[in-house]
Amino acid sequence: MEVLKTNINGCFEINPKLIYDRRGYFYESFNKRRFQEQTGIHVQFVQDNQSFSERGVLRGLHLQKGIYAQAKLVSVLKGKVLDVALDLRKESKTFGEVYSTILSEENKKQLFVPRGCAHGFVVLSETALFFYKCDNFYNKDSEAGVIYNDKDLAIDWQIAESELIISDKDMVLPSFKEYVSQHLEVK
Repeated sequence: MEVLKTNINGCFEINPKLIYDRRGYFYESFNKRRFQEQTGIHVQFVQDNQSFSERGVLRGLHLQKGIYAQAKLVSVLKGKVLDVALDLRKESKTFGEVYSTILSEENKKQLFVPRGCAHGFVVLSETALFFYKCDNFYNKDSEAGVIYNDKDLAIDWQIAESELIISDKDMVLPSFKEYVSQHLEVK
């Protein structure tokens, strides 16, 4: 596997090594030892999740806070998405930076999103089956996020606003500045 640094500290794009023959292909979707050697990050995944969505579904930007913060290793099993990470770690040198990449069944790329970063994606294909590994268990009371269309972040979701399908919960997430003042400012 090839591990590439992104503009966000601790966030990595992973390209697996595919082995093809007449039967199809094979690849390791995760190898803890290799991941740790190439990133310096020790991670212990404890929960796997999947979601199925139609074109235009936008999920995000989500994270869990505090002791329930999660690092995620995300990938697409079927279809194509634009995947986005946002660094919300106030102490990070890359605080406030956004990284986006295309994940698809064709390119088999993965994105490692560290704890303290918000994550989201939009489906660009007719449908998509999205898969992610988490290093901590889900806790509803620790949910947080930033609105997808924050004007200061200016994320290009590569799909028309009129085509987006967004949950009611995601439509009322705070702006980046509101999130910072609510969750990160010293009170």
